Amino acid sequence: MRVLVVEDARALASVIAEGLRDNGMAVDLAYDGLEAAAKLDLNSYNVVVLDRDLPGIHGDVLCRLIAESDARAMILMLTAAGSPSERVSGLTLGADDYLTKPFHFPELVLRIRALARRQSSARARTLCAVGIELDPVRRTVTRDGRHLELSVKEFALLEALLRAVPAYLSAEDLLEQVWDEHADPFTNTVAVTISRLRRKLGAPPVITTTPGVGYRIIEPSPS
Repeated sequence: MRVLVVEDARALASVIAEGLRDNGMAVDLAYDGLEAAAKLDLNSYNVVVLDRDLPGIHGDVLCRLIAESDARAMILMLTAAGSPSERVSGLTLGADDYLTKPFHFPELVLRIRALARRQSSARARTLCAVGIELDPVRRTVTRDGRHLELSVKEFALLEALLRAVPAYLSAEDLLEQVWDEHADPFTNTVAVTISRLRRKLGAPPVITTTPGVGYRIIEPSPS
């Protein structure tokens, strides 16, 4: 899942971003409305965490622009204005959810995940293929009933591959979905993480690599 956090309070933005990354999300940051608009033009996001009072382009204007776009992200409006009339106003602009400051961080995480599931492209909560069952909400993975302990990035990478079945995802696709805009496109981090994930999934192998194409999950070859 890829999230854009738009917040002009840099310390708060950094705390939110770090916490979401710890929960397996790829997070980009924008500190004003103009920067956010530029990133929305370049990248595809599942959820935008949007502060309402922004410099550059006001959060209300940005919210409406996102809501009216073709490939729209879900919008969680985050603001200190918590009166019922303010919440109604924000939702009327096109926000999908509204959370007031100060907030309980686990609630923010749950709301972001709930919004991502509501996207029209979202699939069933539990992703299943080749004996693997992954629950993005409970953060659990099993293969043939065996529980797997995965790192945050291994979990996010496996989730991306399962959502893409039976298609390939290139290393660039995985960098975009699992890491963030600062990931080095020339790094071998995808290959290294794939290697670790293969070991944890065990035999028979189900992640195949096609040079120049990418990675995908396939049915294991019969023994």
